[in-house]
Amino acid sequence: MAKRLPPLNPLRAFEATARHASLTKAATELNVTHGAISHQIKALEQSLGVKLFERTGQRVKLTPHGAELLPAVSSAFDGIAAATQRMTRPASAGTLSVSCVPALLLLWMTPRLGSFMAQYPDIRLTLIPSNDPRDIRAPQIDVCVHYGDGSWSDCWMRKWSGLELFPVVSPTLINNRPIRTVRDLADHVFLHGDDGREWHTWLAAADGLDLERGRRHHLGDARTATEAAVHGHGVALGDSVTASTLLARGLLVAPFSLSVPAVDDFYVVCRNEMRSAPIVQLFIDWLFAEKEQADGRADAPVAGRIGIRRKRPALRVIGAKSVS
Repeated sequence: MAKRLPPLNPLRAFEATARHASLTKAATELNVTHGAISHQIKALEQSLGVKLFERTGQRVKLTPHGAELLPAVSSAFDGIAAATQRMTRPASAGTLSVSCVPALLLLWMTPRLGSFMAQYPDIRLTLIPSNDPRDIRAPQIDVCVHYGDGSWSDCWMRKWSGLELFPVVSPTLINNRPIRTVRDLADHVFLHGDDGREWHTWLAAADGLDLERGRRHHLGDARTATEAAVHGHGVALGDSVTASTLLARGLLVAPFSLSVPAVDDFYVVCRNEMRSAPIVQLFIDWLFAEKEQADGRADAPVAGRIGIRRKRPALRVIGAKSVS
């Protein structure tokens, strides 16, 4: 059964009057008479069976019923206005606000923005370095490129890239303090971009968990940890997406061939209603096309890397207490 809704015009009169706290100002905004606004509000009150305003001289004040109704009505009108704006928004002109993981924004997206700007010179970008899930529903943000497990609800999303993790270090540091085996990491500072889980995963695969007791710094995010590695402050975990340019430019080197999958992935995420906005679709298409081109230009394996055999998981013998 269809939900019974109040008529649209009385709702418009109610919202404008509540916003201005004045029948006269509401009438001016809607280009009708003072009497018409008063009539529409009375019709709405009769339809709902409650009083929405208290009149005090020339001004009006919301009753508790009116205060309860106003947020829903305002939100509905804002949604209609936003949808109308998106429908009339030019496909290749206007403003676009993007929230992106800081490391990905700085190290991967920014160097490639030239191609987007060349294709769409009339689109004005606002780029926000963030991985805050609240950005997905923020009305001022059009689309997000975030790192996570894809568990965001009530939104459109598409996996953009998985990634592999591996140690990276500056050429200067590794020349001064060579890294020939995993054990040589004990002479270096571990730079963490998270709470330590990623280094734990890599060291477990390299049979080097005892090295976790060494010197370490927690730097908040992957961007800061990678930058610290570039400046020779220690060994960070780079990834196959954001570290690729730095490796190609020789600012970092990857001393080991062993890599491990990251726990999460990069996703393109936006509110459901933004998915159909032409300007958002242009950006999403560009983002996936750039990733495809980057994958096609992926660097060959770096010569001189130290090969490490991934530690095999222990095999439990059924019916026995020992584990081999």
